[in-house]
Amino acid sequence: MSAVQGPVLLTARWVVGHENGRHCLYENGEVVFEGDRIVYVGYRYPGQVAQRRDYGRALIGPGFVDLDALSDLDTTILGFDNSPAWKKGRIWPESYMRQGPYEMYTAAELAFQKRYAFAQLIRNGITTALPIASLFYRVWGETRDEFLSAANAAGELGLRVYLGPAYRSGHTYVAADGRIRCHYDEPRGMAGLAEALAFGEEIEGRHNGRVRAMLSPDRIETCTPALLRASAAAARERNIPIRLHCCQSRLEYDLVLAQHGMSPPEWLQSLDFLSERALLPHGTYVSGSRHIDRPGRDLEIIRDSGASIVHCPLVSGRHGATLESFARYRKLGMNIGMGTDTWPPDMVLNMQVGMMLCRVADASAEAVRSEDYYDAATVGGADALGRPDLGRLAAGAKADIVVFDFSHDRNGQMIDPIQTLMVSGSGRDVSQVIIDGRFVMVDGRIPGFDARLAQEQAQTQFDGLIARYPDRTWGHPPVDRIFSSSYPRPARSPS
Repeated sequence: MSAVQGPVLLTARWVVGHENGRHCLYENGEVVFEGDRIVYVGYRYPGQVAQRRDYGRALIGPGFVDLDALSDLDTTILGFDNSPAWKKGRIWPESYMRQGPYEMYTAAELAFQKRYAFAQLIRNGITTALPIASLFYRVWGETRDEFLSAANAAGELGLRVYLGPAYRSGHTYVAADGRIRCHYDEPRGMAGLAEALAFGEEIEGRHNGRVRAMLSPDRIETCTPALLRASAAAARERNIPIRLHCCQSRLEYDLVLAQHGMSPPEWLQSLDFLSERALLPHGTYVSGSRHIDRPGRDLEIIRDSGASIVHCPLVSGRHGATLESFARYRKLGMNIGMGTDTWPPDMVLNMQVGMMLCRVADASAEAVRSEDYYDAATVGGADALGRPDLGRLAAGAKADIVVFDFSHDRNGQMIDPIQTLMVSGSGRDVSQVIIDGRFVMVDGRIPGFDARLAQEQAQTQFDGLIARYPDRTWGHPPVDRIFSSSYPRPARSPS
């Protein structure tokens, strides 16, 4: 990871600038940064520079802001063709809960997975990330030591992050009769909040301000009213982001409605939880949608509070859900940012899937345009964080810059670089990443990160997790009954 003394000028076939409150395209444009800030975007920079880099047939744009960034070894693949989730280890069985949950990863493995995942984010052009990981295989929540290692990994790799260990006051479980029920432990939830606040004070502003604090209560159905009120008050007092998974499943919506007599947004409004600091993945199960046949003002409640929806179209689509629709939410005046939340952590793929799902949901190719999703992945995420210095290339903004290489033939022909990105681009097209004025990836390589060796370690670690899956699956079936095979696997004949 290197920084250059003096102004650095970057040029390419296309540059995404930012003027008059919106992105613009400079053909054969230039970006100049010095230190950690952009100093110029446009044509023919008039000053002297210490270094010039011409990327040719490429797109230079702002780094993506990932508000729900995968930060572990993703288990989506385990549930992709294996349903229902409650029978396949995605919800603890009562027997496992009673015998005492255990950590299925060691401290060293947890530290590795953060570094591994952070490198993947950078490789896909994500420069600001709010990590998310699964609590399915944890004893309860995430820990200070684990997130200190995450802060160190982000500092080493150069990633800009908002960090806060996930905490909760309860969880769902599958009872012996197959019914899904809830278990709550209020003191444990409050202890998790206290630890998260102490952690935030410890790491706030590290690594030249690239490491910041946030609060991460786990999911709405795993939190008690007292925990949500206290969390929102703490976020308000410290003016930090608070993320809560909300309106993401029918199970969640029905549980909240049954327990509190209100929809999830209505309940959050009654608790004074919602504000411009609130980030809400995924927002797909709301009143008036095909998922929820119930009248209400769920979307208007979220919009009027100033909270942001975190749109994760790839993982939602894999589970048969989508916003109804991205275009409708935008017309309502809601702020929408993007999250990856699954493997691959490819923001381009998420935008592509999102566009297709929106056009299908609205039965119209005119429902959404390429720039609408590009805005969500850049300025939408930055605005959700209250960071006008992120998600755009303009004088005074942070020098968080990504270069997409369009010099190969896999992208086909081009009339517009953003449209090409949405039709045939990929996170694999990212060739250079600059964060805070430092070159953290050059020609597809991150200094100090051996992708091949990391992948081998990740698979070994993942295999160990799979082997322990029967412990936390209802009925404790063997692995081959939890995870199906796409095709029969003939036995080897004796040699």
